[in-house]
Formats: sequence, structure tokens, C-alpha cells
Amino acid sequence: MPKWLRNAVFYEIYPQSFYDSNDDGIGDIQGIIEKLDYIKDLGCNALWLNPVFDSPFMDAGYDVRDYKNVAQRYGTNEDLIRLFEVAHEKGIKVLLDLIPGHTSDTHKWFLQSREAENNELTDRYIWTESVWEAPPQYRLMCGISPRDGNYLVNFFSSQPALNYGFHEITHPKWQKPADDTVCIATREALKDMMRFWLSRGCDGFRVDMADSLVKNDEEKISTMKIWKNIRKMMDAEYPEAALVAEWCTPTRALKCGFHADFYLDHEGNGYNTLFRFHDKETGEDKSFFSKNGLGDITLFTKEYLPNLEATKNDGFISFITCNHDTPRMSRNYSKRELELAFCTIFTLPGVPFLYYGDEIGMRFIEGLNSKEGAYSRTGTRTPMQWGGGKNLGFSDAEKEELYLPVDDSEDAPTVASQENRPDSLLNTVKTVIKIRNENEDLWADGDFEVLYAKKAKYPFVFKRGKFIIVVNPSLQEVTAPFDYSGKVVFSIGVGCVENKKILLMPQTFAIIEVD
Repeated sequence: MPKWLRNAVFYEIYPQSFYDSNDDGIGDIQGIIEKLDYIKDLGCNALWLNPVFDSPFMDAGYDVRDYKNVAQRYGTNEDLIRLFEVAHEKGIKVLLDLIPGHTSDTHKWFLQSREAENNELTDRYIWTESVWEAPPQYRLMCGISPRDGNYLVNFFSSQPALNYGFHEITHPKWQKPADDTVCIATREALKDMMRFWLSRGCDGFRVDMADSLVKNDEEKISTMKIWKNIRKMMDAEYPEAALVAEWCTPTRALKCGFHADFYLDHEGNGYNTLFRFHDKETGEDKSFFSKNGLGDITLFTKEYLPNLEATKNDGFISFITCNHDTPRMSRNYSKRELELAFCTIFTLPGVPFLYYGDEIGMRFIEGLNSKEGAYSRTGTRTPMQWGGGKNLGFSDAEKEELYLPVDDSEDAPTVASQENRPDSLLNTVKTVIKIRNENEDLWADGDFEVLYAKKAKYPFVFKRGKFIIVVNPSLQEVTAPFDYSGKVVFSIGVGCVENKKILLMPQTFAIIEVD
């Protein structure tokens, strides 16, 4: 386990939207370098960069054309290596986005695989025997290559699936078992690419669709074997490098080699019920952190606690404020609701991830046309809002040249408008992260005990070593048993303790250091 993960707080950067250093309307690696001091001042000591590799950008870089080269619009390989170096000088680790399951259909591997004649990469991707064979249970692209066959895709038509084999064979003429030599060759090619960047200063990878490698693998048995093999390589060659899964099943991901696993926003799961849960029929917000007060914290705890217990010796469960695939919480939440949600995320166990701009309450921008395959996600990927000048400080390019438009609201939140206001969301986030960073009890592996979590009741109270965290997102005054004494380290709103109870006013959060 990399030691630095224990107190890591990540900042996720969508590179094309973070900071444009050369005025072409698109963010770049030099722009990230120029903003590292801002990230450090936030209290974040690690970065996750969405893909920066060469790509035709049919899916915003998740369709990789060349794993070993940086996309020209972001800079060069030398620029990325320089980012690693400058970040390390400032005590910041850098994870790259690893896309192991598919490539672009313009990748040189695929161009060779689609040739009519057999060659060494014929089986690097998954092809049926004939162009006339298209079993409906598989997502296949038909009749668009010289090769007599159809190829399986993972997502968009431009993302052919790499061949890691099948756990259960349904069509033996063209499906290979996961231990076939050609499937092992795919795994080894992935390790080669990982070594390429790890040897140049990368501190690890966030892994896209980590559970999707081997097909017909419902229990992920063969997929887990691949990651165990990769983890063995990393432990031997790069023991301080981290591997973070987009999986959302920690009892699998953390058991097969990942150091952390994202708690993703899946409908009805624990994370969703905390922050993004809506009644299917009425659309009413029933998230625990909504001020409506209609949430149920036990929908979270009954899922989270068994997962935490089962994986406490294996790795960490990661909470996100948002990510590039998820609508920003500000779409539904007020500033106070955001403060309570973010403060809780940064005081829970595990490795937290702050999505760029969430610290200032950037809005989800409605009504944008899809950009590079973003579709409904486009409004979450708009440029970072630095100040009140041209394009809110993101770029000096003309408006029509920007990757995406900036928020044109008169009250668009910016770093400049919040950095000198003690009560701003930005400074609230900075304060809580600072408290976390300075107290080992609040790190990823610190103790966690639920003190009060009742069905359809508020508040939520939990203990992290010498600290007790209390949160009441509702608009009601609430009470909970509280047989402790101590001092309030940080608070939003008002509360008091008397007669072995804690009384919390509406929309209150506090960190209490107990005697």
C-alpha cells in the first residue's frame, strides 16, 4: 500500500477545461502547472487527470489513439513529465487516467487488427467469424472494415473492445478463454504502457471501467485475476504507485489489487441516497443531504458499513464531490447544502476526490450541445472560473474559440470572488481539508464508528478517533444522544450539548474534539 494514500486528498482535473496557457481556447498541461500552487493552497496533495493521450476525441479522450503520446492540444510528453516534476516539488502526486478496456478505432493496433489478412494483432480485439454473424447479446459494429467479421465495442462505435478473453464461452469459434496466449498478450501490452508512464514520474492510475475487461464474466473472476497480476507487477517494480478503480464494488476491486475504489453515483446505492436520490414518480429530492429532510441515512449505512468492514485491510473506499460523468451537486443544492455535503465527504474514511470547480460551487450549465461525446454530461465539463475578467479567467481566446462556454450568469462563482471572503464555500472547503490534513484520526484509514444513524431520522453522528462529526442537513431542529464533552474545532450553524443530548439547529455541521 503506498504510504502517501493514507492522507491523500485528490483534485480531479478535466484538462481541456482547467486553464488555457496559450490562448487557443483549450486547457493544457502548462496551464495545470501554473495552477499547482492554487491546488496546494486548497489542501489537495494529489491530482487525477482525465485522459491527456493522443485521441480523435470522439469521447473526450477516452478513445485513445496512442497511449504513449500526449495529445498535441495539451502539449508534449516533455510537458507532462515536467508536470510530474513540478508537482512532486510541491508535494503533489499525479495519477493519469488508464483506459484499459478499449482504444480508438484509429489506434494502430486496431488498424492492423481490421486487416483482411491474419497478422500478429488479428486477435488484439474481439471479432466474430463473419460479417453475417452478429449475436444480439453483444454490442457489435457491422460491415465497416476490410476484415470479414464484426467487432465488439465497449461504449461508442469508435471504441473497439480489447481482447482479454471470455470467462464463459458462448461462441467458441471466435471467443477465446481469458488464459489464451493472445489475451495474455493484451494484458502484457497494458502493463507495458503503464510502465512507460510510471518510469517517467507518474504516481499511478485511475482505471476507467476497471471491471469490464473479460467478457461474460458476471462474477468478475477472470477480470480480478488480471488485476492481481498487474498489482503484483506494481508491488515489485513501483511499490509507491497507486491504482484506483472505477468499479463501485470494493469487495471485489480492493481484493484484487486496487488500493482504492470509487463510490460512484449509481441509482439507489449508498452514495446516491446521500446526495443525489430522487423519487422516481414525483421527482422529489429524498437525498439525506437535501434540506427537504426526507432522507434516510440508513440507506447509506446498511450498505457502507459492511463494505468498510470487509475491506478495511485491503484498501480505501473513495467519495467524490462529483466527477466528469456526474451532474454537479450545485444543480440541486444551495451553498449551505453544498457545505454540509462536502464537509462530510472530507471527514469520512477513505480517499476523497474534489472535482475541479466544486470548491467554488460551479454550476451545471444546462442546455449545452454535446461536446466530444459528452451528451448529458456536457454541463459538468465547462471551464474553470478563476476571476471576473475575460472568459472568467480561463482563457484569453475569443468566446467562440472556447472548448465550452463559461457560465455567463452575473453571479457566476469564481475563485477571485471567494478567496478573501471567510464565509465563502471555497474557504469552508479549505478549512475542512486543512483540519483533515493536520489530524491523522481523519485520514483514510482512521477509525470509524457510527454513533447515531436512525431510519428516516436526523442527524447523522459518527466518530473518527478523538473527533465526533455531527451533521443535520434538514431544516428542522433535531437531537441525538451525546455522552461526551469536548471542544468544537469547526462548525457551520449552531448546536449545544446538555443532559447527555446534542441539540442541532437546522442545517448544521460540526467537528468536535472530545476530551
